[in-house]
Amino acid sequence: MKTAFLFPGQGAQTVGMGAAIARASQTAALIYQKANGIVGFNLSEICFEGPAEKLNSTTVSQPAIFVTSVVLLEVLRTSSGTKKIIPDVTAGLSLGEYTALYAAGLISFEDALVLVQKRGQAMQAAADATEGTMVSIIGLDEEKVQKLCNEAARGELLQAVNFNCPGQIVVSGTKAACQRAAESAEKFGAIKAVPLEVAGAFHTEMMAPAAEALSQALKNTQISETSDINTIANIDAQYYTGADEIRQGLTKQLTCPILWQKCMERLLADGVEKFYEIGPGRILTGLMKRINRKTKVVNVSSLDTLNDFIKSRQAVERFTD
Repeated sequence: MKTAFLFPGQGAQTVGMGAAIARASQTAALIYQKANGIVGFNLSEICFEGPAEKLNSTTVSQPAIFVTSVVLLEVLRTSSGTKKIIPDVTAGLSLGEYTALYAAGLISFEDALVLVQKRGQAMQAAADATEGTMVSIIGLDEEKVQKLCNEAARGELLQAVNFNCPGQIVVSGTKAACQRAAESAEKFGAIKAVPLEVAGAFHTEMMAPAAEALSQALKNTQISETSDINTIANIDAQYYTGADEIRQGLTKQLTCPILWQKCMERLLADGVEKFYEIGPGRILTGLMKRINRKTKVVNVSSLDTLNDFIKSRQAVERFTD
């Protein structure tokens, strides 16, 4: 029976995340402390106490989600009831792919966090230089979303960029085009259109300057060529086979669509039966219900969920260092 570890991306953050587990675990507290030193500001305080406006900014939310996901992963790895759980494959939604590569042993915590921070800064800079945003379209298939984009674009940038699960596709482009798409969605049969609170048109050519900056940073980053644990790429639902491929995949992420549904369908087709979502929130757990209703995902998003999981495995003691 194959096992996969899944890691969430931007949007999973909530004020208070990681606070309880950092109080309960020296392992967790030390990771947050180390992260504060790497990013150069009190990241843990923003995770634990907010304010939400600060946590939700692209430059903060990306390192915050990465670090909190790593904290939960390392507590899972070191707890007596769960340390024997080893994945065959890792996957992460957009930003979460950095956590997936770390979990597979392909990149160090320090290098991954530096990259994530630079990624957030570069994406924010590219967003500030453009007028873009994103809208989640609920209830349409790919063909109808494409028709919606064709009509609403009116010569401006508008494209489907996040294929999350059946009936949930995110479009990205200029603010005016996204507004037209949101207003026209119901006409095409959508249940609703939800404007996203994001800084810009992520996963489109508007992020080309950010992709260039990230590409330069990746050239100087040490990435392992191989691992016993496979990692699947967002951009094509194929497994990474080397360091250069990883560099290319992480760069293309910023300007190319994210094929999360295809990634999950690939893992299911390849025999993965046990899935663990590790990180803040339950976004990936919810998406899997829409991708394959029979597939159960164990959610590890807090100290409580970890303790509940350990109890379900009939662990002798609740987790504590």
